[in-house]
Amino acid sequence: MQEVVEFERRDHVALVTMNRPEARNAFSPEMLVRLADAWMTVRDDPQIRVAVITGAGDQAFCSGADLGRLIPLISRARAPEDEWDRRILADGEILGTALLRTFDVGKPVIAAINGHAIAGGMELAQGTDLRIASESAKLGVQEVKWAIFPGGGSTVRLPRQVPYARAMELLLTGDLVSARELLDWGFLNRVVPQAEVLPVALELAGRIAANGPIAVQAIRRSARACLGRPESEAMRIESEMAAPVFRTEDAREGPLAFMQKRKPIFHGR
Repeated sequence: MQEVVEFERRDHVALVTMNRPEARNAFSPEMLVRLADAWMTVRDDPQIRVAVITGAGDQAFCSGADLGRLIPLISRARAPEDEWDRRILADGEILGTALLRTFDVGKPVIAAINGHAIAGGMELAQGTDLRIASESAKLGVQEVKWAIFPGGGSTVRLPRQVPYARAMELLLTGDLVSARELLDWGFLNRVVPQAEVLPVALELAGRIAANGPIAVQAIRRSARACLGRPESEAMRIESEMAAPVFRTEDAREGPLAFMQKRKPIFHGR
């Protein structure tokens, strides 16, 4: 029986794959629970330095909520039938954790968008730090077309991640936009042929994982914490986050390796 979320370690990189291609990788209760568990593993495992999230198949990264399984459960139109249903109902944080809405793994997350990213799939992409998409992918939040609210973070994150007018166009029309357009808007890092999406994402993850992990995590944390803050306040936050990095073993190893003209060996301490 296939796992609806596959979790694989490749050196210091975690590869998380949403694996319901027959349902365009739509979020079922089990997928959400397993995604939430995967993000907790990424956060808690010191050997993992970067994570890559992708979808199985070549049609969709994720098409959002499973309208037959998840939505009726949340609306109480369907009674819980298994452990996944019961966990969803018992823990109101699972959805926010799975979508990276209310949960921070503390490490860079790269989205390898192998196909359409719609509704919750687009919102999951918004929770990542870097994004590689296929040339054929389309992305958008279509909830408004069905008179519902895109509550996975879109009204907060999209206006910060693309120009305001572009964000409002996506939010209020519910239209899908091509990956090429979103690259131009600054939402995506790269758009590549379908077959190259995951290799490019993994190559990028490997380059990040080769850097000092404490520095990487502190830089990410500072950039996120300083976003939207007044400059003077942001500079203070940056200084507070930078100082401990310089006192680590890795910070001594990096310059020493440079002087000795060798590749540094970082241990994350």
